[in-house]
Amino acid sequence: MTRGLLLAVERAREMGFCFGVRRAIRLLEEAARKFGSLDSLGPVVHNRQVVERLEGMGVRVARSPADLENRVVAIASHGLGPQDMKALEGRDVIDATCPIVARAQRAARDLARAGFQVVVFGDSLHPEVRGLLGWAGDSALATEAPLRFQPWPKRLGLLSQTTQSPDAFATFIASTLPPALARGAALRIVNTICQPTRRRQASALELARRVEVMLVVGGKTSANTRRLAELCSPLVEVHLVEKADDIDPAWLTGRKSIGLTAGASTPDEVILEVEARLRALAGRG
Repeated sequence: MTRGLLLAVERAREMGFCFGVRRAIRLLEEAARKFGSLDSLGPVVHNRQVVERLEGMGVRVARSPADLENRVVAIASHGLGPQDMKALEGRDVIDATCPIVARAQRAARDLARAGFQVVVFGDSLHPEVRGLLGWAGDSALATEAPLRFQPWPKRLGLLSQTTQSPDAFATFIASTLPPALARGAALRIVNTICQPTRRRQASALELARRVEVMLVVGGKTSANTRRLAELCSPLVEVHLVEKADDIDPAWLTGRKSIGLTAGASTPDEVILEVEARLRALAGRG
């Protein structure tokens, strides 16, 4: 299947767990050892292997505050809105919110308090964005499409889901400026994009420009993992895999170079397993 193939496997310079994910997992591991069992309000990160391993330590995933069973509750790395936080009163709370997400929450809250109509550039269904909207006031909205207001607000505040592409956010801002300025709106923009995520995206793009196929490793529900695949796909053939067994040897046929990157919630051991399978397949020529 890969006869005659001399395949080079190259890793992106930056990939895998970010500090916010490592911190969240460490907090839940410590809590599990201390309390024996606890609930996580939503999966701590969007990675099936991580969630299953924590479940084995006694961390149960609750889908909503109404689903909580344990007195000890962890807030996932994506954070919560103030209403859900209020629902946790009377419980022992482990706050594993990523510090960068917490900074974005404060920005959303401060914009709303200053009287701005808050718009979050991002996926309105993502738990991080739902939390940001909670801090941003009743009129806040999330979108990835150009803004259409009727009438336009007099004060408009823009911020981003932390895992968005800086180029995509810049394009969104550029589409907002002409109508906002034409209507005399006061405009405030807060850059809430995670810099470690930005560096991972830049590293993946650099690699994608010089390989023949790209593998992105991570959970298919992970926003930052999907974003890596989306960014690289205009440049090279891209496949998103969750584990080594997902690799189709046909992807390697006739290829001499493959790039490897991973989302910020992908464990090191999963990346190593994927890389080992790639090298094993390459050695079958």
